[in-house]
Amino acid sequence: MWLYLAVLVVLYYLLRWSRERQMVSHLRDKFVFITGCDSGFGNQLARQLDLRGLRVLAACLTEQGAEQLRKQTSDRLQTVILDITKTESVAVATEWVKERVGDRGLWGLVNNAGICTMMVPNQWLTKQDFMSCLEVNLLGVIDVTLSLLPLVRKARGRVVNVSSVTGRLALLGGGYSMSKYGVEAFSDSLRRELSYFGVKVAIIEPGYFLTNLTQDEAFHESLRTAWNRSSPEIQELYGDNYLPDLMKMLDFLKAPWAGNLSLVTNCMEHALTACHPRSRYSAGWDAKFLYLPMSYMPSFLVDLMVYWNYPKPAKAL
Repeated sequence: MWLYLAVLVVLYYLLRWSRERQMVSHLRDKFVFITGCDSGFGNQLARQLDLRGLRVLAACLTEQGAEQLRKQTSDRLQTVILDITKTESVAVATEWVKERVGDRGLWGLVNNAGICTMMVPNQWLTKQDFMSCLEVNLLGVIDVTLSLLPLVRKARGRVVNVSSVTGRLALLGGGYSMSKYGVEAFSDSLRRELSYFGVKVAIIEPGYFLTNLTQDEAFHESLRTAWNRSSPEIQELYGDNYLPDLMKMLDFLKAPWAGNLSLVTNCMEHALTACHPRSRYSAGWDAKFLYLPMSYMPSFLVDLMVYWNYPKPAKAL
């Protein structure tokens, strides 16, 4: 019995490997629109796809980011300034994309732009802290997607949404995990809805990677800001040692591969160029072998792991 089961498992992975090696043809004729290309995953993906010969339409938040990207790429790549939190900016970018893709439609939409700040206990935060994160990471993704969907449907193309392992498992407070849970839900419903039109939707779930969102000083400064704004009562409850201990723990979670952004962008590229892309991609060994298995564990086990390994408030029972 075990032998038959092993044979079936091997056959399954051989079949998946064979299907995933089949690539889409005529890539040089296809347009891909990527948000958040100033730095990080979006910037690297834009350069990576440009080398593959695709027609990259890169959205940057700043003119400086757009100019630097143009210097690093071929003449095929074009840039536009986009603030995904502003519907007027999204509308202008949509018209800009329409002018460039014409009747061919948009083969790929990569919703990469996002922010990651104040991953601290919820009690340290205000409603506005949650709203500012949701506005970028979730509502901005929805606005861009709905605006460009007619062009993606025309090309029978792809939508690639960048979520996170924290979209499966919320280990810290703040709006980041909440926004990524929302991206997961939006992507799942979109994938089923668009399957009738030949459009495929993929979710990228990276582990802990070092980008501009998680660079030490900026990230730590956001934690300090949240702590300094907390009420005297909250600061007394958590104690002066809690914040330094939290920073140490987050630094400890960094993996040796955290600076290798290609582990994420290769997943994005496969989702855009494979004939049979996956519905979900886990990027990074921590995502595959730690956070993903934890997301399937009983809640009480995960709660115990967090309870014993995370910093304790000074006034904990």
